[in-house]
Amino acid sequence: MNIQAEKKVCCITGAAHRIGACIAQKFHQQGFNVIIHYNRSADAAALLVSQLNQLRSNSAVALQADLNDTQQMKTLASRILDQYQRLDVLVNNASSFYPTPLGEATQAQWDELIGSNLRAAFFLSQDLSAELIRRQGAIVNIADTHADKPLLNYSIYSIAKAGLKAMTKSLANELAPSVRVNAVSPGAIIWPAALEDAQAPSVLSIREKILQQIPLGKLGEPEHIADTVYFLASEASYITGQTIRVDGGR
Repeated sequence: MNIQAEKKVCCITGAAHRIGACIAQKFHQQGFNVIIHYNRSADAAALLVSQLNQLRSNSAVALQADLNDTQQMKTLASRILDQYQRLDVLVNNASSFYPTPLGEATQAQWDELIGSNLRAAFFLSQDLSAELIRRQGAIVNIADTHADKPLLNYSIYSIAKAGLKAMTKSLANELAPSVRVNAVSPGAIIWPAALEDAQAPSVLSIREKILQQIPLGKLGEPEHIADTVYFLASEASYITGQTIRVDGGR
């Protein structure tokens, strides 16, 4: 008997760092083998895989692919299934994020933001659906609070995340009753790079305004997202087609 093949497997896209890495660590802690997809963050992905494999041998692998490249994405699906000969959970976390002010947005920006946030999630889910059906598995998509309240100057990103919410409902219907499909919509979890300097008065002012909009009065932690993803994937046996907001009540 192949012991590794008997362990459940979770693949997380865009999992080399930040929230994606935290999700990978959560599933690993729960006994899953994990497949960590990355695009450019090779060093971070390799370090995370090394750390996880030190805890449990041959329990983590990293796979590189540009999700905006159709052929690389199709190849990725095959490589995912080759690693442990099974897949139980797919977490579509990979995302590009940058401003596209109206009047300045380009077709290339549209293609990249829609591609990484929505198109890749759909086609990867489609390509892996047969295995997920066979395993009675789950898909969890990482949406965004801006799917409901678009962020000024980030129209294409907000549109893509709104599409991901709609895709969650659609695939929940398409893949029922074998595969449950849900989404997690993070609020303010990690300060973006522009707000990392806690000493700058202007940054402190913006931070305070954001915190005032959160009833719980504080920033969330990546673990809050990871815990919700794990709940939806492994414990919420009668929940599908839902997007759960993890935003401190914002």
